[in-house]
Amino acid sequence: MPGELELLSRLVAIPSVSGEEAAVAAFVEETARGWGLDAVRDDSSVRIEVRGHDSGPTLALVSHLDVVPPGAGWTRDPFTPSVEGDRLYGRGSGDAKASVAAMVTAARDLSGADGIERGRLLVILGYGEETKNTTMERAVERAGPIDAAVVGEPTNLHIATAQRGLMMVDLVARGDQRHAGYAASDGGFVNAVLVLARDLLRLDGLFEGRTHPVLGRTTATPTMLDAGVSRNVTPPLATAILDIRSTPDWTHEEIAALLRERLDSEVVVTSRRLVPCETPADSRLLAAAERARPDAARFGSPTCSDWVFLRHVDAIKAGPGTSRRSHTPDEYVDLPEVTAARGFYAGLAREYLAGQ
Repeated sequence: MPGELELLSRLVAIPSVSGEEAAVAAFVEETARGWGLDAVRDDSSVRIEVRGHDSGPTLALVSHLDVVPPGAGWTRDPFTPSVEGDRLYGRGSGDAKASVAAMVTAARDLSGADGIERGRLLVILGYGEETKNTTMERAVERAGPIDAAVVGEPTNLHIATAQRGLMMVDLVARGDQRHAGYAASDGGFVNAVLVLARDLLRLDGLFEGRTHPVLGRTTATPTMLDAGVSRNVTPPLATAILDIRSTPDWTHEEIAALLRERLDSEVVVTSRRLVPCETPADSRLLAAAERARPDAARFGSPTCSDWVFLRHVDAIKAGPGTSRRSHTPDEYVDLPEVTAARGFYAGLAREYLAGQ
């Protein structure tokens, strides 16, 4: 039977850009069934289940099968896995098919007589995670009660105990359209660009009042600006898009209220569903993870993931790969990390699902 590295290579070789995951999902289901595992594939996910000898809690290993489009700048074919030294190159190799390969092979490792003592292990592999159309919320609902979850994303196998949320906001500043030559002589004139510019400067330090112990401060970053009718006409409208990375110290409702209080522009919230997450202070899962991988460091993750749909349970984020290589040309993963991840996921499951 193929190990985690061969499985990863086969996964990378199946293009699965978001919305086109059918082939890779069928392959994972077929592979799991061929190993004697209980696997279900539907329109929300591929779910693999391993049951312990006795009843007990449910631990979910969660990741996604879709990848972002290859984009430009590759020096090799993005969907032909290429091994150079200890690295495997290919789109999705780190984000997040390395986690998928390690999780599925760990489930196989735990399916024998020396597997888990009690409860059940679920591997949940969703679709569309790289877009707003992620299916994980539906997959979690169909999986039944879950007590704890490990979200497989590239963390170099360190343990994220908190994750920033994402809130998208449009700032809309309004002014008067005038011939630019008469702007200075019109006492009642409002330039929408200047209104917006003053508001953007007010963002600096806006969230200084609260600092999360792991994630630091909430940030509001302007990413897109738009204004202008013509070079000699003052614009009646100027807009900015804010990418707001929130922490558990602020609810998204509080953030919207603060922006409306401090800024002159209209504040239009376009997305608030990706709320921040953090591991409970008394996490039994985190204790089990640190026993399984004592050298792992804890950190706060700046990137969003499907953790948001498991924020109601004891959860962490950990997986092989380097987050800064995600979505880049010549994406790669270090193969020793993938092998280590297989052992980590299996060891963590044994620890968490051990008899008490």
